[in-house]
Amino acid sequence: MTIEKRATAGVTANGRKLTGYIAKFDSPTTIGDFTEVIRRGAFAASLASGADILALADHDTSRVLGRTRSGTLTLSEDDTGLAFSLELPDTQAGRDLATLAQRGDLGGCSFAFNVPAGGDHWNGNTRELRNVTLDEVSIVQSRPAYGATEVHLRSLQPQSQVALLRYWLETVK
Repeated sequence: MTIEKRATAGVTANGRKLTGYIAKFDSPTTIGDFTEVIRRGAFAASLASGADILALADHDTSRVLGRTRSGTLTLSEDDTGLAFSLELPDTQAGRDLATLAQRGDLGGCSFAFNVPAGGDHWNGNTRELRNVTLDEVSIVQSRPAYGATEVHLRSLQPQSQVALLRYWLETVK
């Protein structure tokens, strides 16, 4: 079985907790000489399995940022895609990523996966991912393959949460 990696983009900043989307559904992207689209439900079986999924910096297993087993990484599917929340560790990698996110310098997110038998469907040069087994998710500093996703850096400080709530209330008016 071959592990594949896909990267996604879109980064904004405001604190020590990363949130956003590892992948977005129904958003075609070009991977080499073919187009790939992730369909709703593609991650459902993988998430339901309870497997321990790691969050890494740039797919580097020596730079672990969190994991589902410890609760520092949470993953879920919603109508948009594979959502995540990651509490950044107080490590050099965590501090570096927080700084890069605050500056707007992160490239986005990525994920490594396997496709079980029947998990994809080809129509010409378009591949639909319908069922994938997640290996890991990564925060990437370079150019991601999927440009449609998001990463937001959120503050864990209560006063910043109040400021964020005020901001949202003012912009919703």
